[in-house]
Amino acid sequence: MKDPKDVKVVLSTASVYPESTATAFEIAARLGYDGVEVMVWTDPVSQDVEALRRLSDYHGVPVHAVHAPCLLITQRVWSPDPWVKLQRARAAAEQLGASTVVVHPPFRWQRQYARDFVSGIWRMADETDVRFAVENMYPWRYRDREMLAYAPEWDVTKDDYRHFTIDLSHTATSRSDTMAMIDRMGDRLGHVHLADGKGSAKDEHLVPGRGNQPCAELLHRLVRTGFDGHVVIEVNTRRAMSAAEREADLAEALAFARLHLSAPDLWPLAGDDAQEVRTEA
Repeated sequence: MKDPKDVKVVLSTASVYPESTATAFEIAARLGYDGVEVMVWTDPVSQDVEALRRLSDYHGVPVHAVHAPCLLITQRVWSPDPWVKLQRARAAAEQLGASTVVVHPPFRWQRQYARDFVSGIWRMADETDVRFAVENMYPWRYRDREMLAYAPEWDVTKDDYRHFTIDLSHTATSRSDTMAMIDRMGDRLGHVHLADGKGSAKDEHLVPGRGNQPCAELLHRLVRTGFDGHVVIEVNTRRAMSAAEREADLAEALAFARLHLSAPDLWPLAGDDAQEVRTEA
């Protein structure tokens, strides 16, 4: 069994949106997170390795992961060429001392990139000690219609990758059996995006414990199985009415993760039962 203290709980800079990358470092330091995952997006600071290094040094908050710019809104960030994006993400991770690059599978319309993606990820992984952890996604839904937006597969366990990222908001949106997907990932599970969801067609990224995903059960399993990656809080705080409300959500998410990584007396419990025990304590 792994010492729970060895599992770092990290704040994704995406969790403070629409606040800035710089704000994420400040909040991570104030709340006591073990580091940050930098979401590379349209914020110029997120794209600037030297600016990120200065923020990391100033706040004493290490960068543990870099999320490559894979979103629709970041299609031209760093380069329109997706392989150049991954090369720059790897370089940023190496320069910042981060262990992991998070990458999404290609969009289906990126045909050449999708065709070469699995072999290309293996090739890049062979060139560095940085992990390329490919993240599970989900079908896009509108009313009763479903669009398969990712290739080769949104369920990344159907392809052969060295490392995976599990995102529990995405398992909710895809209506997957989360623990079965984790079983398929096995010891290739290298990175966790901890969030929650209720199975909506929308990717919700709720604070863990507010949806129906097995967030607590996953954390218990990480400790039992000797997980050697990071747990990243990646939640949506866009509806927060104030900075204080946003920080309260991020503090709650951190407390949830730390509780279930380090409280063996609660490991048989999850959901409402665990909440009741916490309240009584």
